[in-house]
Amino acid sequence: MLIVTCICILAVDFRLFPRRFAKVETWGTSLMDMGVGSFVFSAGVVASRPVLKERAEGKAAPLSTRLKTSLRHSLPLLVLGFIRLLSVKGLDYAEHVTEYGVHWNFFFTLGFLPPFVALFQSALKVLPSYAGLALLLGVVYQVLLETTSLKAYILTGPRNDLLSMNREGVFSFFGYLAIFLAGQDTGMLVLPRSLSRSISGSNNKTSGTVQRRSLLLNMAGWSLVWIALYFFATDYKYGFGLSVSRRMANLPYMLWVAASNAVLLLAFYLVDALLFPSFYSAQDVKTEKELYDMATSKVLRAYNRNGLAIFLLANLFTGLVNMTVPTLDVGRVATVGILVAYMGALTAVAVGLDEYNVTIKL
Repeated sequence: MLIVTCICILAVDFRLFPRRFAKVETWGTSLMDMGVGSFVFSAGVVASRPVLKERAEGKAAPLSTRLKTSLRHSLPLLVLGFIRLLSVKGLDYAEHVTEYGVHWNFFFTLGFLPPFVALFQSALKVLPSYAGLALLLGVVYQVLLETTSLKAYILTGPRNDLLSMNREGVFSFFGYLAIFLAGQDTGMLVLPRSLSRSISGSNNKTSGTVQRRSLLLNMAGWSLVWIALYFFATDYKYGFGLSVSRRMANLPYMLWVAASNAVLLLAFYLVDALLFPSFYSAQDVKTEKELYDMATSKVLRAYNRNGLAIFLLANLFTGLVNMTVPTLDVGRVATVGILVAYMGALTAVAVGLDEYNVTIKL
């Protein structure tokens, strides 16, 4: 997902890039619409790790601690958002106002997610899971879009103050928050380490098999749930007949992203289980790591290790290319050459950081 995103954010500026893959204006779906949602969903998956750690230790951090930690994670992203804002305005860089607004950008969306998630965690005392919280938020947001003037305000309202200038970014944030929570619920399911090593004797292998089967059924079950909910929300005959809008990040968009990513993770799991079964029979962490290194592409591992830093670098490279090359006038061969050189440089940095055991935490 990250590699395809890095390719697309530059490729979309060239004529060679198929327009059907670019972000749609208001209604519909495309590859890049899925990309931005998947980025938020995957961030939610990873964000479940500290929650799992708390539960394993049998303790829950107070709200003040969660907010303090979340703000520490948010600050670098918000700084990046302001840097992007100043650079785009200062360099007169091409931008689509209807995507996020006049001043808002994707880094602001990512930066505001952690503190809001920390606040919403308190609701888990009432709701059974992050998925339930995501659905509640998505449904309430959609009801407001359908029963008030909010939809018209987002799509056609005048831009005469700070809120109206950035209305797409501000209100779509609630949809992205729902996507993040859906991803966090998925992470709670797929990230816990196997318990089989703590069970001695002949039950070890049996326990691991049972856990893998349970995980497979749970992943398949949730994939079907998200697909069914998406069908129910968008089908004109049997459902509500709603249209997907990435611009508003409405309920159908949230369900579309959650369903697609859940199915994709299920497919990854099936590949892992069928092609690398020995990974699950490892008796110690060292053996597991050796099998992991053997089963995982070095390039994919490198991108995964410093994902956000590489994504930031990709944005810088994209800006540099656009400021030095008239992308709309470049021919096919030159376009491919530029994209290959761009991805080659990006991959060299990612692999180099991994080779020197460098992890950049933002």
